[in-house]
Amino acid sequence: MTAFKKNCILVIMGMMTSQKINEYYARFETIDVTFSKEIIQVTGLVTNQVYMKCVGDFWPCVIFSSSFQGAKLVVNTKSGILQKLERANNIVSLRYCFKLTEKGNPVSFFVNARSVGYAPYGSSADAALFSLQFTQRPPDDLIEIMGRVLDANVNSTKRNDERIIITPESLRKLSIAAKESSIHIQGVPRRCILRDISFSGAKIIMMGVAKFLVDKEASIKIDFDDPRQSYLIKGSIVRTEAVEGRKELVALALHFEENAIPMGYKVRVNEYLSQFRVESRTGGGNQSDKKAGAAKAAAAPTPKAAPVAPAASNTDWPSIDEITASAPAPATPAPADTAFDTASSGGSFDLKLPT
Repeated sequence: MTAFKKNCILVIMGMMTSQKINEYYARFETIDVTFSKEIIQVTGLVTNQVYMKCVGDFWPCVIFSSSFQGAKLVVNTKSGILQKLERANNIVSLRYCFKLTEKGNPVSFFVNARSVGYAPYGSSADAALFSLQFTQRPPDDLIEIMGRVLDANVNSTKRNDERIIITPESLRKLSIAAKESSIHIQGVPRRCILRDISFSGAKIIMMGVAKFLVDKEASIKIDFDDPRQSYLIKGSIVRTEAVEGRKELVALALHFEENAIPMGYKVRVNEYLSQFRVESRTGGGNQSDKKAGAAKAAAAPTPKAAPVAPAASNTDWPSIDEITASAPAPATPAPADTAFDTASSGGSFDLKLPT
C-alpha cells in the first residue's frame, strides 16, 4: 500500500470518527446512563478523580448518572458547597476522568454546567443528589466513550443474530485470548473450540453425545486481552449438530440469557462489527473478515436447523488432543449488574440500571 493511499485512509477514518461522534450525539443526546459498577468498568471512569468545581474550589463527588445534556451527582452538603453555589449563582464545572486502554494516560476534561436543584440522597443527612444542566455541548471524548456503550446496547438488539466466524484474523481483532475455551455444563468445565460468536450466543465444538447435551443449561467462558477480561456467560444449549466425519465430536449452539450478557462483551462484539463496516467502506480488511462479518445465522433455536457445513478439509476441525486436553480452572468474572432496556427500533430508549 502506497503512502498516499495510507494517508487517504487515515483521512477517511478521521472523518468517519467525527461523523460517528456527531451521530452518537444526535441519537443519544437525552439518554441518561446510570453509572453502575459495570458501566464504570466498561467506560474506564476513574471515580476518585471526579470533581465538581465552584468558585475555584473542588468538591469530590460521585457521578450517579450522565447524559450529553447534564449529570446527576452525589455530593456531601456539609462541606460548604451550598454556600459556594449561592455565591456563584449555581455556575459550576464538572471534571470527568477516564482511563482508556488505547491511551496511556487518563483522559480528563471539564464540562461547564449550572446546578438546577438538589434533593436528599436516600436516608443520608449529609449527602444530596444534585442535578446539573450542561451549558455547552460536552467534549467529543465524553460523547465517544458513552456513545460506544449506547451504540453497543442498541446493536445487541438489532443485530443480535449476526455471527462472527472465528478465524485467526477475527481472533486478533476481537482480542480473544485463544480459540480454545471452556463450557461449563452443570458446573463442570469442559474443553471446547469456538466456531462463531454473536451478541446472543455462540457455536462451539466439543466431545460428547448430542442427546445428553441438548436443552442443558450451560455457561461459556471467553477470555479477552487488551485489557485482560474474562466473561462467564450463562445460557442454554438449544441445538446440537453432527460434525461430518467426526463421530466423537458434536457442534453445540448456545443461546445466552438476555440479562446475563455483560456490557463489556457487547462492546467488544459491536466494535468488531463496526470495524468491519469501516473497512468495507475504505477497502481494508481481508476476504475472510468480509465473509465473517456478512455471515448471519441465529444461535437461537429454529424449527429446521441446517446442519453444520463441513470444512474444506477435515484438518480444519479440532484435533482430539485439543478437545481432550484438561479444561482450564473455572474463573468467575464480576457479574453484570443487569442488562439495558432498549427499543428494538434503535431510537429513543431508557436505560434502567440499579442504584
